[in-house]
Amino acid sequence: MSDPTDPADVPAAPAPKPRRPRKPRAQTVMTEAAGLDPAAPEATPPKPRRARKSRRAQPEVVAVPEVETPPVVTAAPEDADADLFEPAPQVEASTAEPDAAETTTITPAADAAPETEIEPDIAPTSDAASEVPAPLEPAPSVEDAPKPKVEAVAASVPEQPAPVAKPPIWKRPAWLIGAGAAVALVIVLIASLFWSLPLSRALEPLDNSAIVLVAEDGSPIARRGSYKEAPIDVAKLPPYVPGAFIAIEDRRFYSHMGVDPKAIARALGRNAQAGGVSEGGSTITQQLAKNAFLSSDRNLRRKAQEALIAVYLEARLSKDEILSRYLSSVYFGDGAYGLRAAARHYFGKPPEQLTIGEAAMLAGLVKAPSRLAPTNNIEGALERMRVVLGAMVETKTITQAEADAVGEVSPVEAQEKLPTGSYFADWALPQARALIGARYGETIVKTTLDPELQEKAERILNDYIERDGEVLNVTQGALVAMRRDGRVVAMVGGRDYKQTQFNRADAERQPGSAFKLFVYLAALREGMTVTTPILDTPVQVSGYMPKNHEGKYHAREVPLITAFAGSSNVAAVRLAHDLGPAKVIKVARDLGVTEEIPSDLTMALGTGPMSLTRLTAAYASVAAGEYPIVPHGLADFKKPKTKAYDPKVLANMRDLLRSATHRGTGIEAAIPGAFGKTGTTQDYHDAIFVGYVEDLVVGVWLGNDDNSSMNGVVGGGEPARIWKAFMLSALGRDVAPVVEEDPLEDLGLPLEGELGPDGLPLAPFTPPTDEPAPPTNSGAPLAPPPPEPRP
Repeated sequence: MSDPTDPADVPAAPAPKPRRPRKPRAQTVMTEAAGLDPAAPEATPPKPRRARKSRRAQPEVVAVPEVETPPVVTAAPEDADADLFEPAPQVEASTAEPDAAETTTITPAADAAPETEIEPDIAPTSDAASEVPAPLEPAPSVEDAPKPKVEAVAASVPEQPAPVAKPPIWKRPAWLIGAGAAVALVIVLIASLFWSLPLSRALEPLDNSAIVLVAEDGSPIARRGSYKEAPIDVAKLPPYVPGAFIAIEDRRFYSHMGVDPKAIARALGRNAQAGGVSEGGSTITQQLAKNAFLSSDRNLRRKAQEALIAVYLEARLSKDEILSRYLSSVYFGDGAYGLRAAARHYFGKPPEQLTIGEAAMLAGLVKAPSRLAPTNNIEGALERMRVVLGAMVETKTITQAEADAVGEVSPVEAQEKLPTGSYFADWALPQARALIGARYGETIVKTTLDPELQEKAERILNDYIERDGEVLNVTQGALVAMRRDGRVVAMVGGRDYKQTQFNRADAERQPGSAFKLFVYLAALREGMTVTTPILDTPVQVSGYMPKNHEGKYHAREVPLITAFAGSSNVAAVRLAHDLGPAKVIKVARDLGVTEEIPSDLTMALGTGPMSLTRLTAAYASVAAGEYPIVPHGLADFKKPKTKAYDPKVLANMRDLLRSATHRGTGIEAAIPGAFGKTGTTQDYHDAIFVGYVEDLVVGVWLGNDDNSSMNGVVGGGEPARIWKAFMLSALGRDVAPVVEEDPLEDLGLPLEGELGPDGLPLAPFTPPTDEPAPPTNSGAPLAPPPPEPRP
């Protein structure tokens, strides 16, 4: 063993690393600290410098009591203090002070550290290396050295660095504040969305609840919507009813928290084996989330939303509440939603009275309700029922004996299925929805449809198109009949609803000259009468040059009634120009027209599209003597407030409509008491006749879906004939009686036959001559005519 008192046994210090020389001021400071003479020849006073704050913790001075220890004399290596200061000048032993033999430990003063501390240029590599022993004065030999007295030991204990104070939030970078605010906002939004989810949505009635539309006589005409009854409570059901659904849909329903990882893993494995989606891993809670809050799209995004909502539902609701909502909203096929509606629809009983077999069959429908509905596929429903019974035995919901005791299960005899729609039903259904709102069960709504008139309208329209359509290039038509208060009693939107459900009676087409009703009403409101003259000659207004049909004009002033009867285009444009388009548009709005109307003069000729139903209702206002008339299809319709026509305006307008039917372009529709107007669009794209007799107002349209031209079909031709045939049949008249007295004779109008179907004169008007009339035949034979001269 080495002797610690022997200087020869003290291990030599490791060689110091080469370093750059210190400045003289550091040498002076350390020389004074070592007790050497600062006045050495080579020592110079240090240059004053600015104090520098220390980066290291100050060494802590620990007082150590005096201990009697044997003197230890350690020869300081020459390079022992190389890390702190440069070597001091050589001092001879003879000049040393008498007490230099006493060994002391030098510790830096605590209060002098900031001013005199010198940082090393090379940082220590370990704690041991950081504790450098203080420099010792040269000591005499061991024999002459007195007992050393240890006064103090400097224990350099590193302190923990003080925590750096974080700046306030408002002093941090703007991007960091913005990012934190965005994250907080997203969290708040997600939380608020989940918290605001309507948990009772699955218990609410459907927006498209089942509606049965019945005709005016009570006969059903259409059934539309989904069937859902009041919600159920699983606590009131026999245990095997909810147990059947849990056994086949979610066996771990009472143990998971909305998502079942085992079921998902099992489904992924089986789907991978099948090469497609053959099994799902959704829990009952996830199915409730999908049915109540999400769409049925199959994608990862919807699945993630479904899982999140399922976990939320599990946190907010009890298991029985979740199961009750699920059974109240799940789809069972045949338009039945919810267990109560399914039990009523398939078995004619409430769910509380279902048998084990019936419960198993209904539980089996959830997988594929449309394909396994027992009303359509009883074999598939029975096979699936057996699978459910086996699952119920495995989950101990029922015993094997109870499963074996289940016999054949068959649904009740299905009622005769009603058509899901017709042209009239499609048009009236939105009105019914707005009336009843969302309801449980099935709601019966009475409409205004007259089945007898509906049948006549369909038959007559189809007969005419089938007979003359090929020659006239007419492929489609529409007819709408209503009472003068707006009750629609018949509506035909096309030739065959099964082939096309597009309702042409409610579609927008140009009305042509039938729009002149609004132009002439505006003129009558301004004080004009049926005898007010209007020029029927070619005209050019603001660059627009309208033309009469086939370019025929009276070439003179004619009464308004003559211009209306002949459907003069130039007269209508002149009136619109003199009155201003705004006044004409206001009349159309007053009569209930909501479609867009052009603001230029072309609007006088009906270039703005509108529906045949809306146009017919405007003519109904003249029959009723009040406006507006709202066409409607429900018996419980509440009539809006109306205004009465001015009696003079109404009388003049009715005279105009009667002249068009009995002497003008609508002569083909002439029957006693008929009032109406024709309409033909450019290039024969559309042909219309609208009119009324007594309380029945009818509009007829012919044309093609591709907007191709017909072969010269005008409103006074085929549409007028169809209108007349339907009106006679609806009124119970077989043939039109002969008109014995002309009601327009006193107006000085041309006689019948002087105007063609287009409302224009067939021959120029000639003044009467004074030539005597030929004598009547008195019974004597007439002389033969003179022979013609030979050429």
